[in-house]
Amino acid sequence: MNPSSDYCVMQTTTNNADHARKLASILLETRLAACVQLQPVTSHYVWKGETRSDDEVLLQIKTRSSLFDRVCEMILANHPYETPEIIQLPIMDGLDKYLEWIDEATRE
Repeated sequence: MNPSSDYCVMQTTTNNADHARKLASILLETRLAACVQLQPVTSHYVWKGETRSDDEVLLQIKTRSSLFDRVCEMILANHPYETPEIIQLPIMDGLDKYLEWIDEATRE
């Protein structure tokens, strides 16, 4: 294993599977991500003083920490939400071969 925070999982949600697939495709084609996983979720949240609940699609984006700003820019440029979730979760350790694969699949 390789202790490191050079890698991360970024998360965002969107309003439907078609849009999630579009974002995933852009991330992979531009080599900003090595892998994007899509999962249906139900989000419960407070927005503009109101409690809401919506079906969404969660994107888990495996990438390098150094690409955070570029991934953010891409999501913001292609996202329908006024304030999309964009968060970074550091990968503190991982299988060396997996982390090497992230390096090979992405580019700075």
